[in-house]
Amino acid sequence: MDRILVDRFKNGDAAAFDEMVARYWTRIYSMVNQLLRNPQDAEEVTQDAFIRAHRGLENFRGDSAFSTWLYQIATNLARNRYWYWWRRKRDKSVSIDAPLGGDGDATLADIIPAEVETPDDIAVTQEFVARIARGMERLGAKHREILILRNVKNLSYEEIADILGISIGTVKSRIARARESLRAKMGDDFK
Repeated sequence: MDRILVDRFKNGDAAAFDEMVARYWTRIYSMVNQLLRNPQDAEEVTQDAFIRAHRGLENFRGDSAFSTWLYQIATNLARNRYWYWWRRKRDKSVSIDAPLGGDGDATLADIIPAEVETPDDIAVTQEFVARIARGMERLGAKHREILILRNVKNLSYEEIADILGISIGTVKSRIARARESLRAKMGDDFK
């Protein structure tokens, strides 16, 4: 489907890009918001990602999937925004471990899938998800980013490697280190 939309766009069909935006806006915004943890910045980065994609789509060769290419653009822009913010704010006492979202981001439940059968199980699961969210907040940016791409966005190792511009081996080892770091931050609850 994406390939067809890309071809339509390259052949002058402007509506094809609107379809791509409609198809991917929510996913890109969600990923960027989880990385930046700031809705206004996430909105701007998402807009910038689509602007850059629009400008670059004419030269898109299709070596990777359109979605992978778009995620890579958005991830790079989010990283740039994060480091820009960090450099400006590092001398002030501002916590970079703010909550993932004021609306209780339930997507972290995807990190630890659970078979829920009883109300007690549901309560335990919700408490556990909250503990995972707190653990994720304390992870470094690289570890948080890779767990979001793998466990929340369900991207393959290959897609993550393309997005981050690293080898598949590095993806696997970074995921392992990120999970180990999360386990350490959560203590016995994660074992």
